[in-house]
Amino acid sequence: YVALDITSELPADVSSSSPVDTMMNLNHVSRNVCFHIGNEKVVCDRQKIAGLSAPFHAMLNGCFAESLFEDIDLSQNCISPLGMRMISDFSLTGSLNEIPPNLLLEVLVFANKFCCERLKDACDRKLASLVSSSQDAVELMEYALEENSPVLAASCLQVFLHELPDSLHDNQVVELLSNVNREHRPIMVGRASFSLYCLLSEVSMNLDPTSDKATTFLEQLVDSAETSWQKLIAYHQLGCVRLLRKEYGEAERLFKAAVNAGHVYSVVGLARLGHIKGQDLWSYEKLSSIISSYSQLGWMYQERSLYCEGDKRWEDLEKATDLDPTLTYPYMYRAASLMRKQNVVGALAELNRILGFKLALECLELRFCFYLALEDYKSAICDVQAILTLSPNYRLFEGRVPASQLRTLVREHVTNWTTADCWLQLYDRWSSVDDIGSLSVIYQMLESDAAKGVLYFRQSLLLLRLNCPEAAMRSLQLARQHASSQHERLVYEGWILYDTGNCDDGLRKAEESICVKRSFEAFFLKAYALADSSQDPSCSSTVVSLLEDALKCPSDRLRKGQALNNLGSVYVDCGKLDLAADCYINALKIRHTRAHQGLARVHFLRNDKTAAYEEMTRLIEKARNSASAYEKRSEYCERELTKADLEMVTRLDPLRVYPYRYRAAVLMDNHKEKEAIAELSRAIAFKADLHLLHLRAAFHEHVGDVLGALQDCRAALSVDPNHQEMLELHSRVNSQEP
Repeated sequence: YVALDITSELPADVSSSSPVDTMMNLNHVSRNVCFHIGNEKVVCDRQKIAGLSAPFHAMLNGCFAESLFEDIDLSQNCISPLGMRMISDFSLTGSLNEIPPNLLLEVLVFANKFCCERLKDACDRKLASLVSSSQDAVELMEYALEENSPVLAASCLQVFLHELPDSLHDNQVVELLSNVNREHRPIMVGRASFSLYCLLSEVSMNLDPTSDKATTFLEQLVDSAETSWQKLIAYHQLGCVRLLRKEYGEAERLFKAAVNAGHVYSVVGLARLGHIKGQDLWSYEKLSSIISSYSQLGWMYQERSLYCEGDKRWEDLEKATDLDPTLTYPYMYRAASLMRKQNVVGALAELNRILGFKLALECLELRFCFYLALEDYKSAICDVQAILTLSPNYRLFEGRVPASQLRTLVREHVTNWTTADCWLQLYDRWSSVDDIGSLSVIYQMLESDAAKGVLYFRQSLLLLRLNCPEAAMRSLQLARQHASSQHERLVYEGWILYDTGNCDDGLRKAEESICVKRSFEAFFLKAYALADSSQDPSCSSTVVSLLEDALKCPSDRLRKGQALNNLGSVYVDCGKLDLAADCYINALKIRHTRAHQGLARVHFLRNDKTAAYEEMTRLIEKARNSASAYEKRSEYCERELTKADLEMVTRLDPLRVYPYRYRAAVLMDNHKEKEAIAELSRAIAFKADLHLLHLRAAFHEHVGDVLGALQDCRAALSVDPNHQEMLELHSRVNSQEP
């Protein structure tokens, strides 16, 4: 287009005219100005238009020829008559009425061209409010970036992020996000470019780490990295993708850059490249050098084990597990080795050991394969159904075979259960705290015509217990989708809100559900949410009343047992031990096994530690997953037995932090400060738990290690910036920093 050439419109003698002459001329200028656009005229208030921007003010009130004109031609400035009328209205009212998006875009471009900041901001915000779909966002993002409209750009980006990972299957979205240059990134995401591409690269790698989109997003991550730690993370991640894509030269360059930036873990990438080149000895020595130069961590020994054989490999993997029991490869290697030696019991024990505290899909897959080899199809179907519950699209054998296909084949060797059989099996497994077995039964029940909403809800409860929050939320959403009635759907919506931190909204959903129909689940949800959200002790009576109402409504024994257990807990908190004991005993009568724990607490509060210990022993004997039972029993015995129980807890579930804290506290009481700190460090190496960090920070402060205490405080506050005790400790330690 041809822009309005203001200087060419100046009269020849304008430079010789005096300010006085100009002011005299302005006194004779009409209040209105008429803009000609094509064959149409748009009459505007001269001073209102002048007030839109400095350029308009200069043109209409300055020493330009237009300052004297009543008619000005704007035909060559990409604005329609209708658009100019909208601008005129805005100049008078300061707001935009209902305007079609295409006209808003036209006005936005015009406002940006003539520096009309208020008008541009209004268009920016108005357009942002109209973005409702991914297609809208795709169409508008280009305008947002070109016209420097941050609100619109952010609104478009929000749509893309809200629809992750599905939005990354849209080539237009990927192309838009991949090709944003340095100039446009701040418009779209402010100063958070690195965080954005961290997220996008993580999601794309989860979809397919060798894809072009993963590579492109990681390249953007490298480009947006500013600090040294950002660069080393970006180099390492892009190096990993290059390695997977067999782009070895580029991978080596990136890993070296990461190592030079201080990222020790990138040595792993260099070692694996050495292995590819047939340089296992070099790789082994490289890892050995790291082990001798830094604090020893599990991954170091795990990686070094890849470059040796026999006893050396076994020893390295044992050491890896000792330092970091959450690493899955050592268990899998040992299990496979034992299976090759026909040691079936030992092989399964290795896998059961990690599956007892970490539901790793690759370990479930290996155990499934073992069961197939043993022709134990009943156990095999259990594992493959658990796999499909956690990941419906999971593929076994390095992605070659869908798990669902193998399940179909195994089903032919397993007796089909009726609906009644399934409920009996679920009841048995739930009662024995066999969570994986319960998941498998529910998966099978979902194939029938049973009430799917209820089953998906039960599935979500199990997944939460197994520490699989994402899968649990997916099940809750499916429960809502398959709800058979309005009141049931409201309950599931309430749980979704509660589990996402919106407790009050969840409470309201429960109340809505009760208004529609009084049901067990609605009363249970309301009681649960109220007990969690209210700090007022007087609300206990309300919670009791709600749970009693729940128990009067129809439900199965699994849920009634839970309600009785919760009711018992409320009675204990209120000091009503007899009523609490009755609740727990009634729960045990319908095989709610976890009620043993509540009854043990009642015995303890009655000063009968022996009975409490025995009660927890009964739970340990019944429960398939017994780490929490051992931990609780440790509270009801003498120190030596306590230590033994907590050692058992750490063997069964090394992720439970209480045993480490207890042992560290005992060591500290015995003035063994170094050993106490080492005990906490042992766990922090693989689980940066807030409570462990807090305790270690306090220990560091106690021994005068201000820098160590400060480091732990900062790490803990990065987990929970509002943790009051941590904030107080940080403030105290910070004042001591030299």
